[in-house]
Amino acid sequence: MRKRSWGFVAVGLLVALVLAGVVSNYASSHPDGLDSSLLRGCTVNADDEITGGSCPAQQAKDHELADSPLADYGIRGVDNGFLSTGLSGVAGVLLTFAVGGGVFWLLRRRGPADAPGGGQPPADAPGAGQPPADGRHTGDRQSAGTAG
Repeated sequence: MRKRSWGFVAVGLLVALVLAGVVSNYASSHPDGLDSSLLRGCTVNADDEITGGSCPAQQAKDHELADSPLADYGIRGVDNGFLSTGLSGVAGVLLTFAVGGGVFWLLRRRGPADAPGGGQPPADAPGAGQPPADGRHTGDRQSAGTAG
């Protein structure tokens, strides 16, 4: 990857880390559209606990990963809510970046030097050891039609 691309990736990662670590703490605590639609028909108090009525949210259960270290937008064991939410966001960004970077690294386009045999034809291949048909040598860095 070129230096300019690395700079772009680094700035993007930094922005994502700041958004996940700081700005995520200021997200709305009110239920989203799905939660709101599941609460229709029920009465809820100020803490969004169901106090009466009948709605699909009453049948909701905790999922299997509810006691995992990163459950419920926080890190288990960190008592400060602001810090817990920020750290879980940063951990999520870093994990996503690592998995995505690993996948892209595995699927990257390899140049001829990375190919088996170093990009050179086998010694017994037709035309092996001869200059290209356009008359340039493979070591030349000049493009066709320019004088050196």
